Amino acid sequence: MGEPLSEEEIRAATVGERRPHNATIHLTPYDPAWPGIYERLARVIREALGDGVSLLEHVGSTSVPGLTAKPIIDILLAVADSSDETAYVPQLEAQGFTLRIREPNWYEHRMLMTPNVEGHLHVFTAGCEEIERMLRFRDWLRAHPEDRQLYEDAKKELAARTWRYVQNYADAKSAVVEEIMARASGGSA
Repeated sequence: MGEPLSEEEIRAATVGERRPHNATIHLTPYDPAWPGIYERLARVIREALGDGVSLLEHVGSTSVPGLTAKPIIDILLAVADSSDETAYVPQLEAQGFTLRIREPNWYEHRMLMTPNVEGHLHVFTAGCEEIERMLRFRDWLRAHPEDRQLYEDAKKELAARTWRYVQNYADAKSAVVEEIMARASGGSA
């Protein structure tokens, strides 16, 4: 995790119009329907991309049973080369996905909005270190209720503040994420 993104960096990464949030963040208690929503979206992605899917996983807070979350399904997709948008974006757009974020300086990350439900499809190149980090964080929170609670408490405190962009809220969680990741990686915090 790096430094929080500046407003200029947020604008540069955005595909299409960027609208400020200027509000608090809405969190909801864990919903057992979230994994099923992920599965429906995953089927659409697999049908659209076929063998182009190297890895597809439910990530983020909605993938951790019991964790309060923004009610947005986060999906992690690994493809052969995330910078080669022609290999996957048109097929996903044909299914209603919308490319919204392009971050060539951060692991060639792309983010598409999902159709019909609130969701974010995060695309990275297969083998990217961020993939392993996201999965380790998810799996650690699933297995360690004390860190799940620590993360939830931090999220609730931060969510009560007014944020110009949702990305600013995400960046503000970096300290608690790094603390938890240190334990998940065998270090101490």
